[in-house]
Order: sequence, then structure tokens, then C-alpha cells
Amino acid sequence: MDPHGYFQWDACAGAAAVREGDTTPEALLRCALDRLDAVNPVLNAVCVDARARARTQIERGVEGVFAGVPYLVKDILQDVEGLPSTCGSRACRDEIAPVSADTVRRSEGAGLVILGKTTTPEFGLKGVTESALWGATRNPWDTERSPGGSSGGAAAAVAAGVVPMAGANDGAGSIRIPASYCGLFGLKPSRGRVPTTPLAAEAWDGAVSEGVLSRSVRDSARMLDVLSTGTTPSAPFRVEPPPASFEDLARRAPGRLRIGWNVDSPVAGRVDRDCVEAVERTGALLEAEGHAVERVVDWPLDGERLASAVLALYFGQVAAFVARARERGARWNEFELDTRTLARLGRALTAGEYARARQGWQRVNLALAALFERYDVLLLPTVAMPSPRIGELEPAPSVRVLQRLALYLPVGRWMLNSRFLERLTFESLERTPFTLAANLAGIPAMSVPLHWDRVGLPVGVQFMAPWGEEGRLLSLATQLETVQPWFHRLPPPIPGAGPAHH
Repeated sequence: MDPHGYFQWDACAGAAAVREGDTTPEALLRCALDRLDAVNPVLNAVCVDARARARTQIERGVEGVFAGVPYLVKDILQDVEGLPSTCGSRACRDEIAPVSADTVRRSEGAGLVILGKTTTPEFGLKGVTESALWGATRNPWDTERSPGGSSGGAAAAVAAGVVPMAGANDGAGSIRIPASYCGLFGLKPSRGRVPTTPLAAEAWDGAVSEGVLSRSVRDSARMLDVLSTGTTPSAPFRVEPPPASFEDLARRAPGRLRIGWNVDSPVAGRVDRDCVEAVERTGALLEAEGHAVERVVDWPLDGERLASAVLALYFGQVAAFVARARERGARWNEFELDTRTLARLGRALTAGEYARARQGWQRVNLALAALFERYDVLLLPTVAMPSPRIGELEPAPSVRVLQRLALYLPVGRWMLNSRFLERLTFESLERTPFTLAANLAGIPAMSVPLHWDRVGLPVGVQFMAPWGEEGRLLSLATQLETVQPWFHRLPPPIPGAGPAHH
């Protein structure tokens, strides 16, 4: 099969070609592996190679709506029985998954052929994909830049044409941020729509949603049907199914929507001109399609207060994650310095502080619910700034000194109560202040690749809808994809990448 033809197919088209006899699962896998071998030495997007398992899967026969389509899963929460499950951490590098996650079982049940696992920062804790275990993952659009995080490996692999879509998850923007940086479509489903079982009932207190990164809306819609259909006994609650399949809902006209937009950073940080322009141009495009679009002048969320509450939970969750890993034999010095610092801060929290922070999520939910009484959809930037350069977000030397002090001195409470926490809050969210609210409220949100900046890098725009309204977002995304297509926009040739071969 011609590699160029492989790049022209999304997952739905690839599956159709297999069904109609125009290609075979073996041919699709060869194209995916050729592309992987050509680009991965440069991009460092795939950390666990499972090609032998993929060939065995094809030999046994594949069936389902995506039968024969190559696929990658993320190396956190998406465990594959018998494969390493490192979570991007040296402390977990020897762990082998005893069972597959429900998302993986459902993916393989739909016929997807898993050929590997993608990189993530340690425990998915950063908006860039750089770890001491695997090194830095690079953006196919500019290999000096990051693809974002924490689903950066998935985004890099899809943008580079290794697979048409890849598994991802989103706890604070980890689907939408890489989608924006890599020119992809990324939908974060509603809380509970896709089970994170059996590894976790509700990952990060329910902030994490499972999904995919793709190049087409229909791939994400069909995949949401795959991941969300059926029952899971261990799921913490049942989510009402949509009125029709998400694939059908994506094909329906969205009707005339009331759309409110805003571009002001909730943490009072700088928003890059291209990120503002992306939203403004999208607003004009939506008006031309007949939607009612207006600026939200009374944006109700206090970003700094919100971020402080979230960081308290962040610290507590990291402390618990590290403690569990150590119970399984991990050594303290195997965790990265940033992770150890967060764990120390989490251990300094009181149970009351953690509970109060968790209760703060309801304020976010109420504020957004009030907006959704006026608007059907909210339009925001996905990110506030262009993709950072590799290593750009490494902490300053003065911060490193404080981190090391926290490891050896009883200064956890002081750090929690000092301006250090304010600084950490701002620095953590300055680049990506717009994605977090959807995770806390549990509502669906998507990043749509509608803009490219002055130097040719993609800039996504974000849409949010009320809980359970993924269909509304998918319908709107299909309309935008039709009037301003992006599938044909591919990264330039990757410097240093080898040629594809058969």
C-alpha cells in the first residue's frame, strides 16, 4: 500500500477500505510501522513497542467498526495486559499490567490493532511531555517545540501520520492542549461517559476523562460510541446514553446556537495575539453560519482562586500516587524532583484542606451552569501561548533550591502558606488557563484546529457545552470541519526522519 494513500485516510476510511477489500489489516500495519520507524527516532512519541502483539492480533482475526485500523494507547490509565505500564516514571518502569483497562478492551473489541504505547510526563503531571524516563517528545510541526501534554506522545504520533487516531486522557487539558499544539481534533467527554475502570473508579476525583486524539471529527465521534456504549459493573455511576449514536449526532446540523465567547485569561496572564485572533475569527465564521455569537463580558470564574483549590487536590493526589508506588517497591529517589516536591506538599495538607478544595469544584459547576442558561456553547482559546520549546518550562534555579529544601527540611506548611504557592499556581496555568474549568465541572469540551499562527504553527479553539452534550459539540465541529477543513493540513517534512519503506 502507498504510504501517501495511508496518510489520506482517517480511521473510518481505513476501516471501510478493509471491509470493502481495498486493503488489509496487514497492509495498514506495515504502513503504520514504516512511519513509526521513520519518525519515532526524532519525535520520541512511542515508548512501548507492541508490534509483535499487533501481528498476533491480526493473525487471530479482527472484527468491529474499526477492524484492522492501527492504534496507539497512552502509557497511563490505558493498561494493556502483559505490556509495561510505566506512567512515564522511572519508579514504575518495571511494572507489567496484569489486566487491560476497559478502554483498551473496548478498543480491541472494535477491531483496533494496538501497536504500542505513547509517551507521557511522569504520572501525566505536566502540560509538556518530557520525563526523566523517556526524555522529551517533540512536535512534528516544529521539532524544537513540545507537542504539549500530558497526551503529547499520542498527539505527536497522530500528527506525524503514524496512526489516524490514538488513545488519550484529559485531567486538566491533556487532550485539548496537545490537540491545539499539533493541529488535531480533541474531545474531552463528560465525567463518567467513558469508564476509567478497572485501574481507577474515578481518576483524580473524577477530573480525568478518557478519549482520543484524531484528525477527523467522525473518528472521534465513532470512537466515543465504542468507548462509552455498554455497562461496566465497577463504574461509580451510570451515564444516560445519548438520544442517538454520537456518530449520527455528529452528522446532524447543529441548528442556530447561542454562543458566548471570551479571551481573557482567568489568571490575569498574557494571551498571545494568535490565540485571541483564533477565537475572534472563529466567532465571525460562526456568525456567517447563522449562529448568535456574543462576547461574555461578565466571566464568572476567579481563576486564581480556582487554581489554588485545584493545586491542593493536585498535591494530595500526587502524594497518594507516590505512596502507592512506594508500597509496591518504588524508591523515593526514582521519582523526579518535581514529583517529590508535589508529594511533600500533599503530605503537608490537612484532610480538611483537601475536602475544602474538593468542595470548590461546585462553585465552578454553578458558575458555568449559570452561563449555560444564556448560551448553548462557550467559545474560548484552548491555550494562551504557543507551544513551548523543549526544556523551556524547566523550573528556575531558585525554585529548584526551594524544592530540594522541601525534601530535607520540614518546610511543607511554609511553602503552602507562602508566595511560593502563588507563584507555582501562576506558572502552572499561565500558558494553559482555559482548559481546567471543564474538568472540574465535568462538562464536555473540545479543541478544534481552525487557525495557524504567523509562523505556521496550529492554534486550536476550545468549545464547552453542558454536561452530557457531546453530541452538540460534535455536530458543531462537523459544521466547522465542512466550512473550514483541516484534514489536508499536515506538518512539514520532519528533519532527520528516515524515509518510509516497505
